[in-house]
Amino acid sequence: MSEASPQLPHTNAPVYQAGAALDDADLFVIMLHGRGTTGENILGLAGEIVPNEEALSRIAWLAPQASGGSWYPYPFLYPLAQNEPWLSGALAAIDRLIDHVRSDAPDRAVVIVGFSQGACLALEYLARGSRPVSGVAAFSGGLIGPSLTDRQPIGDLTGSWVFIGCGDKDGHIPIGVAEQSGRLLADAGAAVDFRRYEGMGHTIVEDETAAVRARIGQLLAGIG
Repeated sequence: MSEASPQLPHTNAPVYQAGAALDDADLFVIMLHGRGTTGENILGLAGEIVPNEEALSRIAWLAPQASGGSWYPYPFLYPLAQNEPWLSGALAAIDRLIDHVRSDAPDRAVVIVGFSQGACLALEYLARGSRPVSGVAAFSGGLIGPSLTDRQPIGDLTGSWVFIGCGDKDGHIPIGVAEQSGRLLADAGAAVDFRRYEGMGHTIVEDETAAVRARIGQLLAGIG
């Protein structure tokens, strides 16, 4: 009898929820927190990117919690193998969450929003393409790995949008990496809005939340 495979990290991650009930939602927004914070904490960002009062009844906000407060242990530019199996576990946790919300309606729209480590994870999830998503908003993030030029080719992302905002004084996310990540995703067909903020560190500003708010509003209008 073979031994059971070890469980991936984040397998039993709790999920914080706000907004519409799952059965009533037209749009699901998965929110990925940064290192050392919580899913409950990043849910506070929902109030800054919800388009309007009417949208409150149409969006379900879901924020999974990373085991130990971190999706992967080392910086995002480290060799991929050093962040395993935590990275694979984090990506699998997003798969499970999307499968859950789409269990009764496979075409339900999903957007992923992340900050810092969560932003890197969101972009990497889109690039790997295990589940289609309508859009990704990355506040201070970039694709994961030491070399973006040597990574596996990104599949066709036509129909998805991406927002990446990053400051040129960010001590955690090199602005060049964020910008190159946007170019690679655009080359794969995504509609990319990359914004460089002069003098900004590792934070989120109103211009970023306004841009994502507008994108989500457009998406809801298209859903009708």
